[in-house]
Amino acid sequence: MTDAQLETEARRRTYIVLNAWETAFIPKLKAANPSVQVFVYKDLSSTRSYACRDGVDDSQLPAGIGYCATNRSHPEWFLRSASGQRLEYSGYPGHWQMDIGNTAYQDAWAENVISASKASGFDGVLMDNALFACDAYHEGVCPAKYPSDESFQNAYEAMLGNTRPKFAAAGLTTVANLANARLFAGAWNSYTEHVDGGFDEWWLTFSDTNMLPEYSEGWSRQLAEIAANEARGKITWVQPHFTNGAQRPFRFALASFLMVNGAHSAFAPIQHTDDYGDPSPRRIEESWRLGRPSGAYRPIGTNLFRRDFGCGAVIVNANPTTSKAVTIPLGDATFTNERGQSVGSVSLAGTSGSILRRSC
Repeated sequence: MTDAQLETEARRRTYIVLNAWETAFIPKLKAANPSVQVFVYKDLSSTRSYACRDGVDDSQLPAGIGYCATNRSHPEWFLRSASGQRLEYSGYPGHWQMDIGNTAYQDAWAENVISASKASGFDGVLMDNALFACDAYHEGVCPAKYPSDESFQNAYEAMLGNTRPKFAAAGLTTVANLANARLFAGAWNSYTEHVDGGFDEWWLTFSDTNMLPEYSEGWSRQLAEIAANEARGKITWVQPHFTNGAQRPFRFALASFLMVNGAHSAFAPIQHTDDYGDPSPRRIEESWRLGRPSGAYRPIGTNLFRRDFGCGAVIVNANPTTSKAVTIPLGDATFTNERGQSVGSVSLAGTSGSILRRSC
């Protein structure tokens, strides 16, 4: 990151997440925007063997505890399968799953993360991998200690509940990565009771062509995450996935976000999972000021939704992607669409959306 990039991003972001070893960026970000909140990435669930060299753990870790120190002093903190094997994340070599329900592990994790974060000047912590399925990262194999999703989730709630007062006392804001919470009824709200906010890493659009329609675990459940957090004054971060030039998934995601967002919500698209390239370019629609919402979003047809604002409106067709386009009249007012055209209606296929402006 160049200094110019840091200045640009600081000015247009509310939250920025860095790795623990990127602390040199913090004063530059704060100089450009004193109100930006800078978070450090820390994995709740694993320790990383690649962050240990010649028996010595790195001084700045992506996790809360070091692999080598834990391997020597607390081997009981490693979760194991029913056959006694330590559990390594599939697709992520060197990530070893920890016993998040163990109070000693919880305390050590919190103590290390708080100490390092405060010393480095971070405002908060992104707690990655607050998981829900007991076979997450090792399909079909659950930890022997937590053989069901329910027992696994109880262990995570215990960890978040135990560490919550420690982070609050230290003045650090906590946001947990709750990807796939939509697949487990009530899980999002249960976990976020113990943190300051939630991050949905896979929100509505998973690629340019794979987008989430409305069904019991679909579109409205992901919007409900934001609505529930806004009602409780909690942070929500959402991360849609699509390539930078793709219009349909971008407008579907942004229009859906605008259906429910408020003062505590943030939207940041990304092209690829674990993408460490340049920040996603800002799209013109993200800078439009639609004014204050006139109320909650409402249905206007089968899986069709609308929310009105003082200076615009957003429309979403949350039917399946392959469904035919629907023409939606906008009423008496004339709106300006994304192409700068004056329109009295919009035509939207399934899993698409529109952000509209009007004079005010």
